[in-house]
Amino acid sequence: MSHQTGARRLTVRVLVLALGIAGVTVLPAGPASAAVPGLVRIAAVSANNSNDFRSVTATCPAGKVLTGTGYEINGALGEVVVDDLRPNGSTVTAPTAVTVGAYEADPFAGNWNVTAYAICANPLPGLIRVTAVSDTDLNDFHAATAACPTGKVLTGTGFEMTGITGEGVVDDLRPNGSPVSAPTAVTVGAYEVDTFLSSWNVRAYAICANPIPGLVRITTVSALNSDDSRFTTTACVNGQEMTGAGFEVNGALGEVVVDDFRPFGSPVTAPTAVTSGAYEEDPFAGNWNLRSYAICATR
Repeated sequence: MSHQTGARRLTVRVLVLALGIAGVTVLPAGPASAAVPGLVRIAAVSANNSNDFRSVTATCPAGKVLTGTGYEINGALGEVVVDDLRPNGSTVTAPTAVTVGAYEADPFAGNWNVTAYAICANPLPGLIRVTAVSDTDLNDFHAATAACPTGKVLTGTGFEMTGITGEGVVDDLRPNGSPVSAPTAVTVGAYEVDTFLSSWNVRAYAICANPIPGLVRITTVSALNSDDSRFTTTACVNGQEMTGAGFEVNGALGEVVVDDFRPFGSPVTAPTAVTSGAYEEDPFAGNWNLRSYAICATR
């Protein structure tokens, strides 16, 4: 074999090897990883009876963390108020569960129950729970805003009223943000249902994480009228998945109870929408509407 022939064969082998390596590197990429991987919705249901108070906790599966919350009152049609939508966790530990507590606003003879919803995901970098509390006094209205630490974004929300035990109603659970900007805080506003002569307060909970690709806040609003009930569903867009949600009642000033704050999804499917539903607690002649918020991230 001549030196020239050997050189040509060596060159061919090098080219084949190079093409093989190039072929590996240019294979079509698989689906991109979700911005919030492993999203699911877990539900837990309380006892069904006519007791004045009901509480239930929804806990994320082992190895997952809580990104958002929800609840649903069944059977009461505006006669029950949610007093607590409380994620566990702290400013240094990731939340993994949410507890929902609810009271009858007035004596109610029928049976009812409460469902707690936990939106859960694989561990997220920097996930924590932040809280802020209003003044404690006799005022009819209380509000608090929980803001994520600088550099973090809001994935979910929660609230807690203290001292009022069924005589107060959360009117607003409002994340900031927009369809093009990530939420970073949540404002909770609550009114007395009827005149209440003791001091009370409201606490806002923000579930916060390091920046998440594509995180935005989407909203829809119901009709504005004086009907007894209102429902509105907000869905994520462009194939996004939902990490958390919020709601806002406008025009009722404590006369309306948000009965449903229900994220879609299941223990094996990611939530992509939320339905909020509200009833007048007592007959109310004024016009009001209901706004629903979804916090959505890139799939």
